[in-house]
Amino acid sequence: MDNNIAIEVKNLCKTYKLYDRNRDRLREALHLTRKPRHKEHHALYDVSFEIKTGETVGIIGTNGSGKSTILKIITGVLNATSGEVNVNGRISALLELGAGFNPEYTGLENIYLNGTMIGFSEEEIDAKLEDILAFADIGDFVHQPVKTYSSGMFVRLAFALAINIEPEILIVDEALSVGDVFFQSKCYHKFEEFKEQGKTILFVSHDMSSIAKYCDRVILLEKGKKLGEGAPKKMLDIYKQVLVGQYEAPAEVVQEELDAAPPENAEDVEALEYGSGKAQITEVYVTDPQGRRINAVMKGMECTVHMVVEIRQDVPAPIFALSFKDVKGTEICGTNTMFEKAFLDPCKAGEKKEITFTQQVDLQGGEYLLSFGCTGYEGDDFTVYHRLYDALQLTVVSEKNTVGFYDMNSKVTVKDI
Repeated sequence: MDNNIAIEVKNLCKTYKLYDRNRDRLREALHLTRKPRHKEHHALYDVSFEIKTGETVGIIGTNGSGKSTILKIITGVLNATSGEVNVNGRISALLELGAGFNPEYTGLENIYLNGTMIGFSEEEIDAKLEDILAFADIGDFVHQPVKTYSSGMFVRLAFALAINIEPEILIVDEALSVGDVFFQSKCYHKFEEFKEQGKTILFVSHDMSSIAKYCDRVILLEKGKKLGEGAPKKMLDIYKQVLVGQYEAPAEVVQEELDAAPPENAEDVEALEYGSGKAQITEVYVTDPQGRRINAVMKGMECTVHMVVEIRQDVPAPIFALSFKDVKGTEICGTNTMFEKAFLDPCKAGEKKEITFTQQVDLQGGEYLLSFGCTGYEGDDFTVYHRLYDALQLTVVSEKNTVGFYDMNSKVTVKDI
């Protein structure tokens, strides 16, 4: 491996076996069946690239494209099914929120635990402790168990530790998106320092402004395959085409993607549901203005959220609802047919309704979970017929994030007076 190469990925594949039932997994493991009981899902398929020492490289792609999977393989959290990864230098990684932290230990104890796992002596950690605590800026909470921390405190401590152990290669997933705007600014300022010091940075983000600003090069993944790599502007332009369904891949790539696609029953989001059963939400999905099903939208783009409901018993006036939450569980926004005065009619058993919510998405770039409900009043009693929480995951990709949950679309001018 060339000394000028920090990370080398060759023909990397990651395949998962998906089973319809747990007993199928057991029967196959015990060789009690001749016929395979699983379906294969290719999370990564024949991905190759090199990252030079001192480069800042971003990985972008829609949900399920393999971004986080490839970072986990590079850092050793996951094993590849086939292919090769070579790393030249000390890696510090900030992947899933709080990964590597013992929730029962205090923040201070976790600093020493993680530092020791990376290979530092207690004396070396002592020497770095002041810088770690100053960057994290969580005060006396460092003496409290990390299970009591907010997600913002988690990421502050984790990032402070990651950047203060003198890494040669820094790998960061979307974890920074949970920090407040001031902490994110401090983190990106640290990125600039690392770049000036000639260190290698590899990170995943849905914030296209950060990708364009900090990256020397961008790798675009789609459905587990490398769609391309190159200058940020070129890759971001292709990514936008992918998001709106206007990118035409070569025919052989399209066929390979179809072959590698997960089966229809493979779900990324596990929904919580309950209700009386008088009505049942049977299908939910999102489409773009051309009617194509999507799981990611550009900020400012119009999309339509669909829910299909089967009426099982007569109901006087069902209310159909939609809400958005962020990954921390904060309910951001939502509406229903009663608020919108869109439908206030009784429904008979056997009827089937499709409800659509069409809107311009001005939420900040990031990941959101969509929940659905069918409720109503029977006399004076409020009744839940069916609620489906966290049923869909939607990615909002942004070229410009502002403060808060959504963009006010301000028109800003500055002039001499």
